Parts: sequence; structure tokens; C-alpha cells
Amino acid sequence: MVGLKKLGVVAFPVLLGVTAFTNSACSRTEANVPAAQPLPVKTATVNLAPVPRVDEYVATVKSRRSASIQPQVDGSLTRILVKSGDHVHAGQVLMTIDPLKQQATVDQQVSTETQKKATLDYNRSELERQRHLYDAGVSSRRDYELALQAYDNSKADWEASTAARVTQQRQLAYYNLNAPFPGIVGDIPVHLGDYVSQQTLLTTVDENAELEAYIYIPTERAADIRMGLPVQIVTNAGELIESTKINFISQQVDNALQGVLVKAPVHTSLDRFRNAQLVKARVVWSSAPAPTVPVLAVTRIGGQSFVYVATASEKGTVAKQRAVTLGDTLGNDYAVAGGLKPGDKVIVSGIQFLIDGTPVQPIS
Repeated sequence: MVGLKKLGVVAFPVLLGVTAFTNSACSRTEANVPAAQPLPVKTATVNLAPVPRVDEYVATVKSRRSASIQPQVDGSLTRILVKSGDHVHAGQVLMTIDPLKQQATVDQQVSTETQKKATLDYNRSELERQRHLYDAGVSSRRDYELALQAYDNSKADWEASTAARVTQQRQLAYYNLNAPFPGIVGDIPVHLGDYVSQQTLLTTVDENAELEAYIYIPTERAADIRMGLPVQIVTNAGELIESTKINFISQQVDNALQGVLVKAPVHTSLDRFRNAQLVKARVVWSSAPAPTVPVLAVTRIGGQSFVYVATASEKGTVAKQRAVTLGDTLGNDYAVAGGLKPGDKVIVSGIQFLIDGTPVQPIS
């Protein structure tokens, strides 16, 4: 028992020494840990920029030079002189409907006109003869007046026959279907020998020119519509194709769509659009200054957009994560509806290495 007490007396000072040495070593180790180095990053200053207030609609591009070819007479197709995709000039014959029946009518009318002309010539000579006889006192005035009446009747009859012949000849021209203007032939759903009527669509001729965007704006915005209102034609990705202006406002509301039709001319290269093509159109109602932030500065977590703002602190400049509400894209920037103010410096490089509170060193 006495030996154990002596051993304890000796061990206690040794344990104190070991503990003191260990604490001293730990303190020196902690003192030697270097501070975290700031991460070099590029920043951009949040500035105010004009931000348009827009609504996006689906518009239809239509050509003012697009024609549906339908016959004005009934009959069977005897000739189809073009095929889909052909370039045609104004007045070129596209198709022919069997004209034999109408040609026979014209020939009959020509014969009738000839007969009426012969009667007129006879009555003219008879009128001259009766005039001479009356002047010589050989015939009565009544005979002269009867000859004059016969001449007038035959003249009117001949003129009516001539007009009927002209009408039938013009009707004959309807059996040839011509291109109304230069353009490209569309689909041809009919075939040689088909019987067609005035309701039959034979083909279309389109010239990809004089394009207009047809936009239907909801009636609740009708009071805001005005001539010259800016319109942006954009791609599905939102890239601007063309800026134009409203040049027509309908005075009626479409019953089916409950919208007001407005039109805006489209001047972009004709290879970009086709007749009846659907496009996206943004109507710019107004423009007001708002903060903008570069696209490269934005990250998204769970559907929420964030940016890192270079913020001064007691330990130097650190990256502070901040939630933002974004608006439309303006080139390479986003319009900011909330979360930032002008003058904030957002980090645009190395954001994949950042967490909230990371020391950073802004570089130019």
C-alpha cells in the first residue's frame, strides 16, 4: 500500500508535464494554420437600363400577295400546265376547263349576230329608199316612218346580239385559269379529268412578299392599343428577329377569339418566313429603367434564382448569396424585378466555387 502511494505521487507530476506539453504543442499548431486566401473573381456593377414592359402573343405571318385559285365556271379539267413549286409569271395559264360547250354557245351567238347585222343592213338601205321616195312625193310619210321604225328595231336588236356575243366570249375566257401575279404554285389537289365547280380549290399562287404579322390582343388590353406601338418578332428561344410597329387596328372584336386584330409589317428576309407561319410577337407597351444583371452571374437552386454579391465585411470582401426575382432577357442581361439595387457588385466568374461567405478578391 505504501509503495502504491509513492507511485501515485511520482506519476501525478509526470502526467501534468505531459498534459502541459501537449497543450503547448496544440497551441503552436493552431497558431501556424494559415488564413484562407481570397478567391480572385470578376465583378459587374448593377446599373439601370431601359426595360420594356411587354406581352407575348402568337402571331400569324400572312402575305398580301397570296391567291387561292378557284374556277368561275363548272366543267372537267382538260389541261394542267403547271406542277407544285413552279415559278409562274402574271397571266400565265395554269389549267384549262373543257371549253367545247361554251365555244359552241359563242359560235351560235356569232351566227345570230351575223343574221342581225344582215337585217340591219337591209333595213338601212330600205330606210334610204323610203326617204328618197318620200322626198320625191312618191310614197307617204307613213311608209317612211315604218321604214325608220324597222331600222331602229333592227339596230337595237343587232346591238343586243353583239353585247351577248361579247359576254359569251368573255365567259369563254374563264375556262383558262391564269396566275394573277408572279409567284410560286402551291399544292394541286385536283387531277386531269376531274369535274370542278366554283367551290373547288384548284391550287394556290403565293409570292413571298408584302408580309404582315396578324396579332390578336385580348380585349382587356384594347384601351392600350395605339398606332405605332412597337412590336418585336422573336424566335422560340426569345432571340430578336425584327422590330416593327403596329400600322393597323381593327375596329371590331373577333367573336371566336375575343381579341382585337392588329397588324404589323414584316420586312425580314423572305426566306425566313412563309405565308401562314406562326411566330412569337412581343408588343412593347412601355419602357422604364430597371436594374439589370449579367446572365453569367445567375445560378438556380430548386427553381430559385441567386447571385453572389461582393460585400465588404470585417474580414475583407466576401461573397454573399442573394435571392433575386428576374424579368425578361435583354441581350446578355436579365432585368431584375427584386433583390438587387443599382451599384451592387455581382460576381460573374468562378461562381461554381463559391458558397455564402467565401472571401473573394475582385479583379478588373
